[in-house]
Amino acid sequence: MPFIVSVVGQKGGIGKTTTAMSLAAVMSQVGRVLLVDTDPQASATWWARRAGTALPFEFVSDSMSTHLSQLRGLEHDVVVVDTPGSLEARTVLSTVIYASDLVILPTQPAALTLVPLLRTVSEVVAPRRAPFRVLLNIVDPRSRADSDEARALLDRHEIPYFEATVRRYRAHERAPLDGLVVTQYPAKDRYSLRAVDDYRKVAVEVLALGRSRLTAPMRATLDPGLPAVGD
Repeated sequence: MPFIVSVVGQKGGIGKTTTAMSLAAVMSQVGRVLLVDTDPQASATWWARRAGTALPFEFVSDSMSTHLSQLRGLEHDVVVVDTPGSLEARTVLSTVIYASDLVILPTQPAALTLVPLLRTVSEVVAPRRAPFRVLLNIVDPRSRADSDEARALLDRHEIPYFEATVRRYRAHERAPLDGLVVTQYPAKDRYSLRAVDDYRKVAVEVLALGRSRLTAPMRATLDPGLPAVGD
């Protein structure tokens, strides 16, 4: 029975698909991972086709609710689901969220993205009693105040979030066009190394929230002290 992680968000430009693809790539280094694209916009599918056989995890595009309700019957260690970017696709969203062990909600630390996030939590995630965490994404490392203000807002609304954040890098913007995932960025580029490090830290937190028998060995392999790449 896999650990099922869904990535949810209604606001465009929050890095939903990048988060799904990147976490799948990082966790595929320590386990068998499947990414399921349920978004009608099919961004992950387009990206996967660009990557072709170089994609380090298994991939399928499927938005049929009858199939999605059977995710727990798969033999993978982790299933990552990229969900529809609109709250109008309630049937698919509901099916995926009910099946999920963890819902990840990426957001930029800005008011225009935090407001839709609060709506998504209150209208979609919380009513289904799904475990969830907010991921501060596309963070400008030069403006720590934005992240601090976002955390304060989430604290006021008693919304849990990851300690790790994902910084803004041009490599993430180019990755779909280049057909690359984060673990395949050029190793000679120090910014690419930092990008991998960000997602490794998020993945460790994700696996820490999973069923220990399944995810503890993966987390131990992925987290050998997590040496940080210099700022």
